[in-house]
Formats: sequence, structure tokens, C-alpha cells
Amino acid sequence: MATDAVIARNRKRQRLVAKYAAKREALKKAGDYESLQKLPRNSNPVRVRNRCSMTGRGRGVYRHFMLCRNMLRQLALEGKIPGLRKSSW
Repeated sequence: MATDAVIARNRKRQRLVAKYAAKREALKKAGDYESLQKLPRNSNPVRVRNRCSMTGRGRGVYRHFMLCRNMLRQLALEGKIPGLRKSSW
């Protein structure tokens, strides 16, 4: 499980991306790259990491569910994700 500080840092980045999204888009359309550079670094969407909403794991995350592969498997086997079940043939 990721540390609380790593999870908090990622959430802070998500808030900054949402806050500056409109301004960033306007500056890009205007071609004002000098002003774009003056925005906070963490307001760039590239710096946000997709993390598991339950464990904070940063790798093996399914975007549709926002769960890592381990939690997705566990919840699917418990039947807690509607319409998802283990395949067999």
C-alpha cells in the first residue's frame, strides 16, 4: 500500500489540474507558452498518477474501475462488482 503522503500528493495534484484546466487550455490556444510555463508544475495533467482508490497502488490500475488488479480480482470473486465475473472455458 502506498504511503499516505504519496496519496495526498497525488490528490493535491488532481485538485491543481482541475483548478487550472481552463486557464491552461486558454493559454495553449493563444500560444502564450511563456505564461504557460509560469503556472504551477503540478497543474500539468501529466504529473497525475492513476492510483487504486482502495490501496493507493500506482501500478496495474484498471482505469474503468480505478482499482488495482489485486483489489479488482478480490472484489470480483466476492461478487461486489456488478456484471463482472471470472471467465472459464
